[in-house]
Amino acid sequence: MDAREILARLRVGEPLTPDHYRWFAQGLADGTVSDAQAGAFAMAICKSPIGPDARVSLTHAMRDTGQVLSWDVDGPVLDKHSTGGVGDVVSLPLAPALAACGAYVPMLSGRGLGHTGGTLDKMEAIPGYRAIIGNEELARVVREVGCAIVGASGEIAPADKRLYAVRDVTSTVESVDLITASILSKKLSEGLEGLVLDVKTGSGAVMATPEDALALAQSLVDTAQGAGCRCTALLTDMNQPLASTAGNALEVIEAMEILTGSGGSARLRQVTLSLGGELLALGGLAENAAEGERKINAALTSGAAAEIFGRMVAALGGPRDFVSLWRDRLPAAPVMVEIAPRTSGYVVAIDTRAVGEVVVHLGGGRLVQTDAVDPAVGLSDLAALGDRVDDQRPLARIHARTEDEARRAAEALHAAYRLSDAPVTVPDLIHERIG
Repeated sequence: MDAREILARLRVGEPLTPDHYRWFAQGLADGTVSDAQAGAFAMAICKSPIGPDARVSLTHAMRDTGQVLSWDVDGPVLDKHSTGGVGDVVSLPLAPALAACGAYVPMLSGRGLGHTGGTLDKMEAIPGYRAIIGNEELARVVREVGCAIVGASGEIAPADKRLYAVRDVTSTVESVDLITASILSKKLSEGLEGLVLDVKTGSGAVMATPEDALALAQSLVDTAQGAGCRCTALLTDMNQPLASTAGNALEVIEAMEILTGSGGSARLRQVTLSLGGELLALGGLAENAAEGERKINAALTSGAAAEIFGRMVAALGGPRDFVSLWRDRLPAAPVMVEIAPRTSGYVVAIDTRAVGEVVVHLGGGRLVQTDAVDPAVGLSDLAALGDRVDDQRPLARIHARTEDEARRAAEALHAAYRLSDAPVTVPDLIHERIG
């Protein structure tokens, strides 16, 4: 067997066997497969989708090129994955809340990509926090604390890292088959018993239309279940930022407000509860999702989740007093400017992708992969759909390094918001449940 044989079968539409996928995935991981061959493989699958059974085979093959974690713990091992958006900081309150309810959560996360924020960038806004650790340390922290929010080491699904880089330069990122295998090869490497997927749809989502988001959600659920992992998905709205903030340290602040009961947006809290409820039901820690939501809510309101978050931060190199002094421990931008609307009115539409791009251009994301991220910059007090904005209620507060950067951000933010004299019907936060 070799790469040419596999590519020839794909070219003429012949199905691949699980052995073919295993050989090709191992070739991606060890370099036997060239970049040109990897690109041809991705393009062939992008043009001719491979179907449900083959997605399971590809996912398993990519997962098995690296280490698959195993656990000897007294509770279910659970995690969630989000397809990304703006102000999506759910992972920070959710992981410790799940741990407070008896789950173990090895939450392998990623960095910002394009206009979407990255969980690892948010965690690294906490001084000293080590987001990249080895698998042995990950297992130790999860056993001792209950959760760890970190990045995947090089030992996890190396075939995916290689194929993802090729997809990025061959315009094959949008393939549902390849997205599914990429996401799940990493998540299933965690040794999970239950997984919930937060698939975004709307102006700030990778899958902007409900139809595309539903197709991806169904593919992810079917493939995860076919691979032996209990799984459900929620289609959630990204026609506006999920939180009232966008930017790394600012989103950590909002997560801490949720964890300590001192604030945080209702939308962010509801998605946290809904995803957590699904996971506790999948893991057998609640009779159903509704009971699971009540347990997650209790973990947040009692302070139990905040205590676990603090222990996790300390275990991974952050301040030991972070939960009590988080406002003092996080970086702040030197320039803060409130942006009033040009005319009064109701917010009827938000180009959420453009809002995310504002944060990127302030320095809170990456224009190229090698860019350093400024954790302090971003947006807070973002107006939401249906809000009336005027001189007393601004569109947002901009956090920037310089006055010039703040002015440019203000221009872009004005363009991202559409106002009207009459209010608009706000889309449902949770569109649908799959699985």
